[in-house]
This record gives sequence, C-alpha cells and structure tokens, in this order.
Amino acid sequence: MKKKFLRGALAVLCLFALLVADAAPFSLTRDADAAVTQAQIDAKKAEKKSLEAQKNELKTQLVTLQREKNTAVAQKANLDSQIAVIRSEISNAEELISQYEQLISQTEAELAETQAKRRAQYELFCARVRAMEERGTVSFWSVIFHSASFSEMLAAVDFISEIMESDQRVIDDLKTMEAELAEQQAVLEGQLSEQEEVRAELASRSAELNEQLQAAQAIISDLAADEAEYKKLIAEKEAAMEKEQAEIQRLSRELAAQQGNTTATKGGYIWPCSSHYVTSPLGSRYTGIKGASTNHMGIDIGRVGYSTQAVASKAGTVIISAYNRYRGNYVVISHGSGNTTTYQHLSKRSVNVGDKVSQGQVVGITGSSGVSSGPHLHFEISENGQIVDPLKYLTNYVKGW
Repeated sequence: MKKKFLRGALAVLCLFALLVADAAPFSLTRDADAAVTQAQIDAKKAEKKSLEAQKNELKTQLVTLQREKNTAVAQKANLDSQIAVIRSEISNAEELISQYEQLISQTEAELAETQAKRRAQYELFCARVRAMEERGTVSFWSVIFHSASFSEMLAAVDFISEIMESDQRVIDDLKTMEAELAEQQAVLEGQLSEQEEVRAELASRSAELNEQLQAAQAIISDLAADEAEYKKLIAEKEAAMEKEQAEIQRLSRELAAQQGNTTATKGGYIWPCSSHYVTSPLGSRYTGIKGASTNHMGIDIGRVGYSTQAVASKAGTVIISAYNRYRGNYVVISHGSGNTTTYQHLSKRSVNVGDKVSQGQVVGITGSSGVSSGPHLHFEISENGQIVDPLKYLTNYVKGW
C-alpha cells in the first residue's frame, strides 16, 4: 500500500513538472532557407551607424549653408540628401524588425525543441526513480518533501548515493537541458527587447522624415516669395535643363547605335503613375511672379504622395538614374534613337543605368526632391530629339490647371 501511494505521488510530481515545461512560449519556425543569423542583424546595425554618421555630416553642412546668402537651392539639395538618408534609416529599421521576427521565431522553435527533449528526459528520469523505488533503493519522500523547487529537487538527487552511474547520466542530461532552456529564454527575451527598441526608433525616424519634408517644402515656398531670387532660380534652372536635355539625347542616340536601333519610335506610352490629374501642362506657364514665366518641358502629375509608384511609360533601357539639384531624383529611359521618357522629383529611384525595363515596371517612387514645392511627378517625352506633349498620347486625364 505504501509503495502504491509513493508511485502515485511520484506520478503527480512528474505530471506537474511536465505541465511546467509546457508553459513556456512556443511557435513554429519558418523554413530553414529563411533562417536569419545574428551576423546579418549585426551587419544591419553597422549600416544603421553608418547612416547616422552620414546624416550628422549633412546636418553640419546645412548649418554652414544657412549662414550664407543665396543658398536656398543648395539647402534644398542638402535636405533632399538628409531625407534620402532618413528613408534609408527607415528601410534599415524595417528590415531589422523583419529579421528579428525571423530570429525570434527560430529561437522559439529551438526553445520548444529543447522543452520536448526535457519532457522526454524527465519521463525517463521518473521511470528510473520508479524502478529504484520498487527495488526499495531510494527514499523518494525525502526528495519530494525537502525540495522547495524542481531545480532544488534535481540538486537533491545528487546526494542519493544509491543511484547507479547510468541513472546519474539521466539526471545530468536533465540538468543540462534545464540550463539550456534558461539560456534560450534569456536570448529570446533579449531579442524581443532589441526589436522593441528598433520599433521605437522607426517611429522616431518617421517623425523626423515628416519634419524634414516640411522644412524642404518651406525653403521653396520662401524662395518663391523672393521675386528677384526666384527669377534668378528659374533662369538657372532652364539653362541647366536645356543642357541636360542635350546630354539625354546624346546618350539616347549613342545607346541606340550600340544596340542597332537607330530608328526613332513614336507612341505606345502608358500613364507613368496611377494618378491622371495633370496640374501643369507642357509649354509656357506663369509662375505667379511678374516677369518669371517659364517654359515647362513636360507635364506635372499631382495627387501623388511619397509612396506612389512611378512606372516606365514604355519599355526601354535606363540611361540616367541620378540626383540633380533642379530635377531632384530622376530617371531617364531610352526607347530608341532620340526617343526618351523622363521621371523627375522622385523620392526614391528603383533602377540603375543600363537596366532594361519593361512597360509598367516600377522605376521609382514619387516625391518632391529638387526644385519642387510638393509631391508630384514631372513627366517628359521626347521623340526625334524633340520634347513632345505627353497629353498627345496619354488620354483620360483630369485638368487641374
């Protein structure tokens, strides 16, 4: 009767330990191919520090520019660069969060695997002690009633001299797994804490981005209020644009000659973004300042933001993907000799020089970089080396001027 009661008490203790083992977090991991390493996260952290250093240097440069006169365009270019770095910081933070999610999932799966092994090992331990109790070689009551916790009970078992060497190995393995579980739990908690820190930084960078965007727009607004400076800006911009347009056509013809495609193509364009709201047409337009009209070389498409995709209006090869203080981030695609499309004021460029793009492929994200007072897409088409009106080909537009 006494032995039967002892076996019942032991069974209850084993069941309690198994329930405690099951109480830790558990989730399924992703495929092994998607496994993230700490080295990858460390690389992202190093990239984060580099971006912070770049931003600080740009801020120092901006302070110098602000002390000088007639530097509005340079200040805007500096802020555009800061905005680009902040966007990279945001992208870095988002990637870090994603990597932490994978790493946490992997750690939870390892933790669950160790728990399963611990359960199996504890079942073996219970079986060995039951056998010894049947043989009358161990007083299990002393182990139960003199142990304040499961870990203390394991330590107490060391003092039971009657346990054979093989049984001691079962206990040693169980203690090793307990230590491994504690270590994995600590790692998991550290990963969760670091992920929360990155999330907080992501929110901070997003707020900083909004502040910089407002500051960049304010510079252009202030510049427009200064008639003399704005007239000067327009004259400089148009001279620079004409020079750049000549370079665009040279590159287009050079590429066409290399590819054996020297025949200019016409038509076949699609809208370069989801919006069809045209805020400014091709040709001469009044800027709002007396004597400061300008010859607009393309169309401006409004009702876009800082996340709207700009797509290739026609298949071709990228001949320019760069930043210009007037055009901002811009992309030029050649579609044959003298036939190009241009996408300006992007917040992000998604293609590089030499890339072959298909019609409708994303080439960037709309924005307000360069001389621009708000997010929009400036779009140009040239045929036979001459600027043509995009609205000749793009129908179903909404007139916003």
